[in-house]
Amino acid sequence: MQLKNHKRILVNQRFEAGEMFGFETRNKYQILDENQIPIAFAAEQRKGVFGFILRQVLGHWFKFDVHFFNQARQVFLVAHHPFRWFFTRIELKTPEGKPLGAIEKRFSILTKRFDVENSKGLVIFEVASPIWKIWTFAFKHKGKDVASVNKKWSGLLSEAFTDRDNFMVEFIHADLTDEERQLVMASAVFIDLLYFERKQ
Repeated sequence: MQLKNHKRILVNQRFEAGEMFGFETRNKYQILDENQIPIAFAAEQRKGVFGFILRQVLGHWFKFDVHFFNQARQVFLVAHHPFRWFFTRIELKTPEGKPLGAIEKRFSILTKRFDVENSKGLVIFEVASPIWKIWTFAFKHKGKDVASVNKKWSGLLSEAFTDRDNFMVEFIHADLTDEERQLVMASAVFIDLLYFERKQ
């Protein structure tokens, strides 16, 4: 999946009717370019009755995978979420199993904070959402902004009765590699699962 030519993308969570009645359903996302043209999709993979029950009881803590698909419905990125009570983490790899990096929550009291690691486990981006900008997540490298993820207002009914969320992903630094851009894109899903899902 090539993101090099995109300055901004949108990550929109798809509406699931069950959420209107308080049920947590499999998370699905549509990824669009600046012209609202779909360029990719993402979907949580744990299916069946057992997966449904775990989702209601454990929320984002339980083990699952999110697959990212291109327009040809081919998987180009796999996000694995291991079971954790603290410091939630998502590990990213290619469909062939090659590690691309990881996203991990860090300890914080007044801010939402996590780190983005590369394939070698080194922190390449530090991310925080200050208390006065709770829907804005700035990605910094050596103190400089290189990307951002901003949650967008989804409408009164959507915000009140469902978990459907919309995110604007901006690649501020033009020299970000495709792998780094994929990590930022996957971070939008991580942010949704960690901070904006109801059953946390």
